[in-house]
Order: sequence, then C-alpha cells, then structure tokens
Amino acid sequence: MYVFTHQGVNVSLLVVGSVALDTVETPFGRVKDALGGSAVYISTAASFFTTPIRLVGVVGGDFPKEYFSFLESRQIDLDGLRVIQDGRTFRWSGRYHYDLNNRDTLLTELNVFSSFEPQIPDGYKRSLYVCLGNIHPNLQRRVLAQISKPRLVVGDTMNYWIETTPQELRQTLELLDVLILNDSEVRLLAKEPNLVRAAKVIRSMGPRVIIIKKGEHGALLVTEDTIFSAPAYPLENIYDPTGAGDSFAGGFIGWLAKTDDVSDGNLKRAVIYGSALASFCVERFSVDGLRELSYLKIQDRYRSFMELSRFDER
Repeated sequence: MYVFTHQGVNVSLLVVGSVALDTVETPFGRVKDALGGSAVYISTAASFFTTPIRLVGVVGGDFPKEYFSFLESRQIDLDGLRVIQDGRTFRWSGRYHYDLNNRDTLLTELNVFSSFEPQIPDGYKRSLYVCLGNIHPNLQRRVLAQISKPRLVVGDTMNYWIETTPQELRQTLELLDVLILNDSEVRLLAKEPNLVRAAKVIRSMGPRVIIIKKGEHGALLVTEDTIFSAPAYPLENIYDPTGAGDSFAGGFIGWLAKTDDVSDGNLKRAVIYGSALASFCVERFSVDGLRELSYLKIQDRYRSFMELSRFDER
C-alpha cells in the first residue's frame, strides 16, 4: 500500500453519481421531493473535510433552486452538473419498516438519469481522488477513462449490477482501489458466505481495499495486511437511513483527500470518520442531519467512536 503524507493539504475530489428528489416515509415521519441521490450525500459528507468538491450528475428543469443553493453553500462545484430544462429529475420513493432495516420501494422514475452519460469537464480531469456512486459499471469505467492518473478511486455497486451485469462489473473492479459494499452484496459478488474470505476473493478481482458496511453492526475494513472492525454508533434517534451508505463513503474519501494519506492506519481513521458522518445522516431526513453539522461535532463523535472500542487490559 503506497502512502501520501502531505497532512492537512486539501486535494481535488471528484464525485460522480445520482442527484435525486426523494419521497421517504418511515415510522417517524415523511418528506416529499427531498434532496437526495448518491452524489449529493457523498459530496455533502466529504465537504466537511476538503473543498471544493467536483460533482458530476444530471437534473431536470424541475430541480429546486434552494437545492442548488445548498450544494453551493457546501462549496460543491456544480460545473459538472448538467441541467436538462425540459426534463424531470430522477425521483425515488420508499417506505421503511419499523426496524428501519427493511424498506419497500414505492416508485422509481429515472427520468433524465436514464440517459445519463457522464461528461467530465476539462477542469475536473486531473482530480486526484475519485468517488463513483452507484451507477452502471460501464458508466463508472467511462468516467475513469476521462481522468488522468487519479491517486485513489473509490467505487460503490449494488445487488442489481452484480446480478445483471457481472462481466461489466468485473471489468470495472479491475480499475478500483477501494470497493464499498454491504454484507449481502459482498456475499453475492464473492459467492462466499464468510465475510473475511469473501473480501479476499473480491480483492483478487482488483480492489486493494474492501469495506463492508454492516448497518447497525458497524463496518469491516480488509486490506492485504489489515482486518479492522469498526463499531456502529449507538444512536437513540434514527429517523431516515436513506443516504447513510453514501454519507459513509463521503466521509471516508473526504478524510483521505484531506490528509492525502492512504496508509492502512489512515484508512482505519477514514472508516471511523465515514461511520461518524453516516451516524449524523440518519438522525434527520434527507441531508438535514448534515446541514447544520460542524467539524467540531464530527471530531466529538469521532472521539466517541474511539471510546466505544477502548478498554483497559487489566
């Protein structure tokens, strides 16, 4: 594992993914046409560590002006966000069950996202850190074909792509440095029930680093030399799990871009920061859990995470 150690120097971060309007219902409330999408959550979470964030996505002419304003307030560069004035923004609607671990998808309208073809602006093509949200593996590869020698590429995928586009996904995995999956996706991709063995199988496909999200059971980091288990933060109030995984990815890569250090030790810290951002995200609907967040609050929760696993040997 190579190491960059220019501590505290912000470097360029490119985020590619969906920008959506979400309608979400949980036992604790409901929101309609709220700001959502993988690129939004990743960019917002990462913006607490490094700016500007370069976002590439597509929206329709119906995308609310206040959402543009929010993203710009987080110093997210929107030159790569295409607006199709006569189109409609990607919409998703879901209802969560009482335990929040299961949900029913009520509506998926891809709209302008159905023909999304990422075009990377010239000013973005030398981005050193790249985070690819959950989009078609072919699109992920087309993004990387436009980037000049990134230092670190983080990618996400899902059951749908694993099952329907296995060959395309395998080609994309060869180009990734870090792959972030949940536990069921890891087992499906590796065809192996044991998570540690499954992570090693996936590492042989290309990514040097595998991060397994386990929801309320935390996250697992697997590299060639390290297996690190991070706890989940014990929250009293969880209102909306939507975007938690993308907020994790944003916190993770945002910390790495801030520190410009991808050593195993710093990857562990990045996992904790990612977990901290995810824990804030689920406390409110949409991005509201991140909207008024401060770097100081993130540091406080980071220290709380550290205390969760610290103990005296005696």
